[in-house]
Amino acid sequence: MPECPGAPAGRDVRSPSGREPPPLHAALDLGTNNCRLLVARPARDGFRVVDSFSRIVRLGEGLSRTGRLDTAAMDRAYDALAICAERLARRQIPAERLSAVATQACRAAENGPEFVARVAAGTGLKLRVIDPAEEARLSVTGCATLFDPMAEAVVVIDVGGGSTEVSWLKREPQGFTTVAWISAPLGVVSLAERLPEPDEGDAAAWYAAMVDEMAAALTAPPEAAALRPLFERGAAHLVGTSGAITSLAGIHLRLPRYNRDRVDGLWMTRAECDAATLKLREMGRAGRAADPCIGPDRADLVLAGAAILDAVQRGWPSERVRVADRGLREGLLLEAMKRPRRTRRRRRRAQPST
Repeated sequence: MPECPGAPAGRDVRSPSGREPPPLHAALDLGTNNCRLLVARPARDGFRVVDSFSRIVRLGEGLSRTGRLDTAAMDRAYDALAICAERLARRQIPAERLSAVATQACRAAENGPEFVARVAAGTGLKLRVIDPAEEARLSVTGCATLFDPMAEAVVVIDVGGGSTEVSWLKREPQGFTTVAWISAPLGVVSLAERLPEPDEGDAAAWYAAMVDEMAAALTAPPEAAALRPLFERGAAHLVGTSGAITSLAGIHLRLPRYNRDRVDGLWMTRAECDAATLKLREMGRAGRAADPCIGPDRADLVLAGAAILDAVQRGWPSERVRVADRGLREGLLLEAMKRPRRTRRRRRRAQPST
């Protein structure tokens, strides 16, 4: 089994030496569209996944219109979180080894704090609502092993349900460093609600309108301008992380069912992205719902994700995009697993010599 961020789940066994394995850590991400849990152990080059859970809950459904979390949406999210709490209890993972966060929906909703309090009271899970800066940073951390070490710059696109975080990184002698980032207030749920798919009419015009809407929200900060020459001469690439982008990869690969091992880390050209997007449009909503890489829960959202990626590709042209079935949760785990080791090293250095 690979020992890397985002490794597939598998059996949790003792090491060959017979020693007890390192303690389990868990990362829980409640987003606008999904609730995801990852349980893993530290490993030599990252971590080994032993359990995972993911459910589309659409917590942010209707939020862009009302400013509040809908009752049915909160119930769906609560039920998924209750399942996560049960899994954590079975694994006997203490609170200090759980990183549980909520993002845009709980940030933006007027009743977000009430829902977080309800979750804590009913499930024992204490969600920490993180700001866009931390969300962008964690996504970069979770995807870092997918950066081409020969590239001079990378743009990471983290497409969420209610927002999209874009980070610009430059390769320095010590590694890739973030030079700029933005959080655009559009994700697959909010963009699809703003521009719903027409039952009849020009699908190409509808898709183009979504791209234009997203492009208007993607004003790059001045610090990113210094990287544009690197894109112009082909020395940079994109990394895209989201369910919509991984679904796009599944369509490109013509997978009979979604296969993370084939999708995570896949390189796609701009032409391949465009071809997969065209196929999604031609399939129609019913065809997308029947596709095993998309399904009914994403049928009305996947083209919004493709439009967001398209808008970034037009603003920062690159012939290569790397697909990431990893991101924020993996970033949470990697950071949590490093903290105890640093603490132990500091303690050892602080001990007086004898």
